[in-house]
Parts: sequence; structure tokens; C-alpha cells
Amino acid sequence: MWQRRLAAVRGLGLPAGVPVYVVGDNLMTTVTGFNVHRGLLAVAGRLPVPPPGELLARLVSPLLVVVEGVNDQENLGAIFRNAAAFGAGAVFLDPTCADPLYRRSVRVSLGHVLSLPFTRLVPWPDALSLLGQAGYALLALTPSPGAENVEHVSWELRGSLVALVVGAEGGGLSTAALGMCRTVRVPMAAGIDSLNVAAAAAVALHRFSRLA
Repeated sequence: MWQRRLAAVRGLGLPAGVPVYVVGDNLMTTVTGFNVHRGLLAVAGRLPVPPPGELLARLVSPLLVVVEGVNDQENLGAIFRNAAAFGAGAVFLDPTCADPLYRRSVRVSLGHVLSLPFTRLVPWPDALSLLGQAGYALLALTPSPGAENVEHVSWELRGSLVALVVGAEGGGLSTAALGMCRTVRVPMAAGIDSLNVAAAAAVALHRFSRLA
């Protein structure tokens, strides 16, 4: 870290034995390969993601997010940030989603990828059935005009367990995933075909959130 950040790190209450190094700007840039404008860099061991069934067994949240095929790190980070903001208990990723611990995703999520539990659903999409078996209503977000209004469905499912399923921009959710879910849409003005996936997720999460 930079010298001027040392006081802030001392206030974090790091466990005894965690080494802390103070370096200059040039060395920090050499180590990381780019400018670290905040002046702090941490290295930690990565824990394995829990199996989906194990994560479900310890969840107490009525709201989950499921993500298919999102490879844009900023969108993925924003989805985690939105999930945390509206009280979702975990994020379930398909095997093709980007790594949420990629630095850009961590930054855009404001660090929530480090605190919000996540795992990968394999095989996809068959593993979606695990959520259904746990009592969650599977709701797939799609701009299709045949989908139900998300607001109407949110009133119908008040008090229910809900898993919101979102897909990548462009192609959206796969036909196989859509076939396992009830489809819902966010109404939009005429001439607008879709929302950014993170924005759509935020709208839907707000509808199903139980926050006061």
C-alpha cells in the first residue's frame, strides 16, 4: 500500500499475522501492471464456491437472483450490487457467466461480490429445478410482449419465495431456461425494445423486495 493509506489499514482490525507492506507508487504499478489509484492492494486465498444444494440449505432469504450468460464484467458487478441493495440472499450463475471476482466486477459491485454468497448451477439449465424444489418460484425476465407484467406478478406472489432469472443482453435467456420459468417483463415506452440487464434486474428486485 501507499504510505498515506497505512493509517486507514490500521483501523481495519486485520487478524494478527497478516503481513502489510508499504511501497512506493512505481513498485505498486509494477506489481499490478496498472495504476492503483486508491493505493491499496490485497491478496487473499480464494475459497471454493459451495455446491448449490448446500447454499440453498443455509439460505434464509425469500429472494434470489439467477444469471445466465452474462460475460460483461461491469454488468455482472452491477447485478451483484443491485441484488445486495434489494435484499437478495444469493446469486446463482450458469457455467458461462464471467467470474464475479474479476477486479472490474468487484469494483462495480462496490465489493458486494465479496459478501453476497454465489455459486454456479450445473448442469444448466436442469439445475434450476433445485430452486423450484426448494420452493422458489422461477421468474424469467424477458422483454417479450407475451410475458406477464412484473408488477402484477409481484402482487400475486407477495410472501412467496422468488428466484429472478436474467440473461445476457442481445440474445437474452436461452429457450431452455425460459421453458423452465414463468416469464415476466418490465413495461416500457413504445419504441424501446429492452433495458440493460442490470437495470432490468434492479426494477424487478425492487418489486419483489421485502425491504420497508
